[in-house]
Amino acid sequence: AYANVFGIESFMDELALAAGVDPVAFRLHHLHDERAKAVIEAAAAKIGWRARRAPTKADHGQGIAFAQYKNIQCYAAIAVEASVDRASGQIKLERVVIAADAGQVVNPDGLSNQLEGGFVQAASWTLLEEVQFDRHGITSRDWETYPILRFTQMPTLETVILNRPELPFLGSGEATQNPTPAAIANAVFDAVGVRLRQIPFTPARVLAEVQSGQAAE
Repeated sequence: AYANVFGIESFMDELALAAGVDPVAFRLHHLHDERAKAVIEAAAAKIGWRARRAPTKADHGQGIAFAQYKNIQCYAAIAVEASVDRASGQIKLERVVIAADAGQVVNPDGLSNQLEGGFVQAASWTLLEEVQFDRHGITSRDWETYPILRFTQMPTLETVILNRPELPFLGSGEATQNPTPAAIANAVFDAVGVRLRQIPFTPARVLAEVQSGQAAE
């Protein structure tokens, strides 16, 4: 699901660009589920979404992505603010907002921890984690050769829970992992105008895409 939603929600932004429509407005127009719309609207409102029809290319961007876990469980939208260093290809996550609807919520703190932990795990996958190997076997054998997200790389993280006490509870175990890579990729696209398609988004890969985009211009 992580890879599927990465592809789908990245493509949603590409479709919005082709249609000349803001990415949030595009999603809301094509969704019929009011609960899905509500989490997107909540995430966009909390992060202070700046509507656009094309990437700003200001080295600092916003991105959003949505998914309903397993199509029947928790609704989750993630809005990301990120900056990109064009000289190094380094992505810095500045601020992240998670908006979720898991139906009736019994333990808000527990749900927030679950949602935020899922984002952190997926952000680490998206930006850093990659098993390296050669013809003889795996070469990623320690935290130097298989880096994970560090405390110093953590963004400001905020969670908005849309409690629905009148509705059944929904599973939220891995609700935020799936929208995470597309939200980051969409923020990078807004920041520098390049579309990232291969995970993880290492500085080398980002730099190559930025340089390729500059050459094309």
